[in-house]
Amino acid sequence: MKSKRRGLYATVAAWVALGILGLLFDGWLLSQMAIYFCYGMFAMGLSLIWGQAGILSFGQAIFFGAGAYGFALVTLNKIPGLGVSVAMGFVVAIVLATALAAVIASLTFAARGLSGAHFAIVTLCAAVVVETATTRSDYLGGYNGLFGIPPLSWNGTMIGDHALYYLMLSITLLAFLSVVAIIRSPYGTLLEAIRDNEHRVRHLGYVPHHLKSAAFILAGALSGLAGALFAAQFGFVSPSLLGFALSTQVLVWVAVGGRAVPMAAMLGALVVPGAENMLSNVLGDVWLLVIGVLFVAVVVAARGGVFGNLLRLPLPQRLRE
Repeated sequence: MKSKRRGLYATVAAWVALGILGLLFDGWLLSQMAIYFCYGMFAMGLSLIWGQAGILSFGQAIFFGAGAYGFALVTLNKIPGLGVSVAMGFVVAIVLATALAAVIASLTFAARGLSGAHFAIVTLCAAVVVETATTRSDYLGGYNGLFGIPPLSWNGTMIGDHALYYLMLSITLLAFLSVVAIIRSPYGTLLEAIRDNEHRVRHLGYVPHHLKSAAFILAGALSGLAGALFAAQFGFVSPSLLGFALSTQVLVWVAVGGRAVPMAAMLGALVVPGAENMLSNVLGDVWLLVIGVLFVAVVVAARGGVFGNLLRLPLPQRLRE
């Protein structure tokens, strides 16, 4: 019984450790960690579709960037009639990302029945097209992006480092609990069945492309929220947030952490960018080579990711019986 609950204990310990971290540090490190929590939510969205449903997407940054740009456009008063409300910025960010995910899902899963490598290639091309189109749009700031996005504030006062850290930690925790609830629900079981054998799920009377589309849209909405929170903290958005490079980075974070376990994917999104920053400062120009070698070593030696086996939660009672 203890071995079955090891993942639960480790997960709780990880969240407690993140909570304590906010008491031990301040300043730049806390603000950097708050931004990394955005990456963590982004990674959990990818974990939902890749780890649970087997949907490999090379275009998840489209939704992260859409959320960032949607928030920026509203708070910079570039959408007439919406004002500069931060709350409206988050609404537009999530709606825009969700709508884009729904369009891509309808054009791939429903219309063409794409899956596997074919779907991955289409999303890769979509990310390149969206990034290129953004760089050529003066309304979106072109190559320079959009500057001067107002920071998160409360009653007109900018939120401090510690408060921002715990706000982001709380939002990330809620996102984690939501993703876990989806995975452990009957719908999550169907997604796992699609990952293992989509044809068998279809023969059982379900419509796989509907189930996959719903997961893809949910992941898009979560990515949009993460992008909006990133823009609010970073104060700047650029076309790179929508492109193939960031889509590839999040794949690396999730693969290193553990794609089948949302908490492991989230920790991968915290650890890998931090390691990249540290190695770039210490090793200079060769840091990319080192991080590439480490990534290959992790994928070969730990197929479930660095944290996947440790943080895997016990199966629900209905699946154990």
